[in-house]
Amino acid sequence: MFTSTVEHDSYLVENYDTETLINFLKEQNLKLDDDDFKILCKEKITGLSFLDLTEEKFCSIGLHWDQQHFSQKSLASEGTEVIPLFTSQTYEIQEDNKHFMLCMADIKLQLKSYRTLVMTSLESMRNEYISTILYTALHIAEDFTNKNFSMKPEYEIIGKESCGQVDYAIKESDSLICITEDKVQQKLTEGFAQNIMQLESLYETNKRKQTRDDDYFDYLYGIVTLARDWHFLLYSLGEILQASKAPFSIEFTEKSLDESSEEYQTLHRGVRKILSIIVGLLNDRVCERCAR
Repeated sequence: MFTSTVEHDSYLVENYDTETLINFLKEQNLKLDDDDFKILCKEKITGLSFLDLTEEKFCSIGLHWDQQHFSQKSLASEGTEVIPLFTSQTYEIQEDNKHFMLCMADIKLQLKSYRTLVMTSLESMRNEYISTILYTALHIAEDFTNKNFSMKPEYEIIGKESCGQVDYAIKESDSLICITEDKVQQKLTEGFAQNIMQLESLYETNKRKQTRDDDYFDYLYGIVTLARDWHFLLYSLGEILQASKAPFSIEFTEKSLDESSEEYQTLHRGVRKILSIIVGLLNDRVCERCAR
């Protein structure tokens, strides 16, 4: 259902009559059957009323749709704020942490070349900041947990809900822990929807890889970012949650090259905060697995 024109699709759907809506839904991978379509017809649900359905109302008229797909429908009509929250664990990054200090040095070198990061900045520029932060988080997490993590760029996934590549996949041993999508702001809703479908596919992949006696991850983390803004998701068997309704942000500005400036302190705090969240997520999965 989600394409690069999510908002446009939502506008079209709200103008559908019941018959057109049903024909549209039949073309989507929403796990609705003939009984569900009969209910939509009986209740005379139009496109506009369909977009206004709450989860409670959706179930009260006899429809059965897993929460993930309900969340995706809500994303199209209401945006990312409809996603419930989860409390993310964090790990305190010390000021003198060697990996953090190297990360800040690398970011300053990138800033000298790229200057202020803006919405129109090239994807390759944003990816350099993203990969620097992700690799730093992995190194800190390895020191803290005594586990080995790996990050696979352009990781291929194949599943019922989504096929294709994710920008980055983080693994510990043979199990996936977290995937990251790099999306520009204009496509944020699309990035969320795509990340949700990818998380579902990878969740099933993780589960299939484990034997009956082995532990398997019963949830995965997802990250949607454009380098400046970072959104953190948690997926578990049809349920999607987010760490915050507002993004966690890092201000990459040319003025932050001056370490005595307020802009540098803002950059410093932003990077440290993002690292603390990512390391916290990685530590959470390792601890959860060891506790089983």
